[in-house]
Amino acid sequence: RRQQGYGRGARMAIETDKVEVTSGIRWGETFGSPISMTIQNKDWAKWEKLMSADPANRDESRRVVKPRPGHADLTGLLKFDRKDIQEILDRASARETAARVAVGAVCRKLLDAFGIRVLSYVREIGPVRATAIPKDPDEIYKLAEASPVRCPDPAAEKAMMAATDKAKEAGDTLGGIFSVMVIGCPPGLGSHTQWDRKLEARMCGAMMSIQAMKGVEVGLGFEMARRPGSEAHDEIFYSKERGYYRGGDNNAGGFEGGMTTGEPIVLSVAMKPLASLQKKPLRSVNIETHEPFTAEIIRSDVSAVPAAGVAAEAIAAFEIASAMKEKFGGDSLREMKDNYQRYLAHLKTR
Repeated sequence: RRQQGYGRGARMAIETDKVEVTSGIRWGETFGSPISMTIQNKDWAKWEKLMSADPANRDESRRVVKPRPGHADLTGLLKFDRKDIQEILDRASARETAARVAVGAVCRKLLDAFGIRVLSYVREIGPVRATAIPKDPDEIYKLAEASPVRCPDPAAEKAMMAATDKAKEAGDTLGGIFSVMVIGCPPGLGSHTQWDRKLEARMCGAMMSIQAMKGVEVGLGFEMARRPGSEAHDEIFYSKERGYYRGGDNNAGGFEGGMTTGEPIVLSVAMKPLASLQKKPLRSVNIETHEPFTAEIIRSDVSAVPAAGVAAEAIAAFEIASAMKEKFGGDSLREMKDNYQRYLAHLKTR
């Protein structure tokens, strides 16, 4: 799913993203030791000497000295006082999210045991905005997973694909906005008592750690700032069905005071257009000669917004799984479940 999506380029055909589990799982179950997973890059061999730890393999003739606009190239080079951009661009690559998607898959298995689901969908690509998004998460999931652009609005889906085709023809790229939803979290994950334990902040920071992300909204986000208080905040009700309290419209996006409220967590994340352009290369400067040049044309996606949502799901799952472990502890799934059930039973007495 991370490699798919309308607008992806030829480079996605290079890798297969097959995961090899090398420790921590026996016969399909974890047994307490760390889980290790390896994802091999198919073309690693051609970089074996170029990126070797052995100084005998030094080859100065292949140094990369032309920083790409919109990437970590120049700033990373200056920060670490290096002479070869190759050392920066490899580590900064969004290829890194393959590993986090693998880790997130393990976290999702833990969340499954507690009935917690994570999904994502695309709200905007370029100038096209989805306006007919269902309210039911199951319907959103069904429509998004069947869509080439992972959008649950069929009319917007077609317009997004057309906009992507137009950008491809022009040699340009498109960014967009996707949303991540976490369904089934209990109230009380995170904490209001310390800044670094606020789960809302941790989730936003995790979303911004994904390459090319430029903004995060929680619930109504910036729209909440435009409304009067009477139209912004979630009123409180008691749910006999759930046995504890709930908020009204969930404008807060599942958080109050840095803690989960029990309502769905809703994060919307803005992704900038990719900076590698096919027909409109951006200008830059050679770090050795200081002479101007236009960035070289390399294989690139037109849009990676649908794939970014998949990476964000995994990263959200990691943060929620961590918060669940902090809250309910235990050294086995059975012990953690027992603690969880006692907590839910206690909530029903309040």
